[in-house]
Amino acid sequence: MSNLGRYLEFSVRAPDILESLGFYKSLGFAELEIGDIYSHKYAVVSDGTLCIGLHDRDFDAPAISYVHQDLARHARSMTDHGFEFSLMQLGEDAFNELGLTDRDGHYIRMLEARTFMSGDEFANDSVCGSWFELSLPARDAVNSALFWATVAPVVLRVREEPTTHMRFDAGGFPLGLSESIALTGPALCFRCADRSALFENIEKNAHKHRKFPGYEGAFVAITAPEGTTLFAFDEDFLGESYEVAES
Repeated sequence: MSNLGRYLEFSVRAPDILESLGFYKSLGFAELEIGDIYSHKYAVVSDGTLCIGLHDRDFDAPAISYVHQDLARHARSMTDHGFEFSLMQLGEDAFNELGLTDRDGHYIRMLEARTFMSGDEFANDSVCGSWFELSLPARDAVNSALFWATVAPVVLRVREEPTTHMRFDAGGFPLGLSESIALTGPALCFRCADRSALFENIEKNAHKHRKFPGYEGAFVAITAPEGTTLFAFDEDFLGESYEVAES
């Protein structure tokens, strides 16, 4: 497990949850059963691997959310090691939550417990294909990696040309740091084996999209109602993953 805990969801702010929920379900994502943790409107969709949390509230979003046991003690340990939290909600009468950012300002949430059921029965890919990475734009990927290496030390892949791209196993969540100027915000990347089926779905549901958007050879970028970008590729642009052995 990474220093952040175990990956829970990619959390986004969705002012119209029903619209966003309908969008993801039209692409083949399944809605999961949620708990009664939050007072705001909340829903989760999944393709069996990727979970996306739709939140109707103001918060630093999008965010990568993790679950870590004994969060209060872990917060003290991380603070002792130089981590600074932008949110520290800890107490016996509160749902414990921590918030911090990486060197590029991408937000990370750490929660004391799961907020939805795992939904293992939904194990099929969406029409988008197999999800393989959350790409984060980085001004300097090597500098950004200095943060991620401390909390997620398993490196899956590194590429230096034509632009630097580093992929980490961030608590069971493949996370890429990209210097590509075509990447304007956090984006979900899918390996799609059936272009025609995806485009038929896009046209049928009138999804907002751009063909050949310029990011790593993606053949389409689809924009969700809340603004999330989903890129579809013929293949993983970094090829097969591997783990870099520790020296």
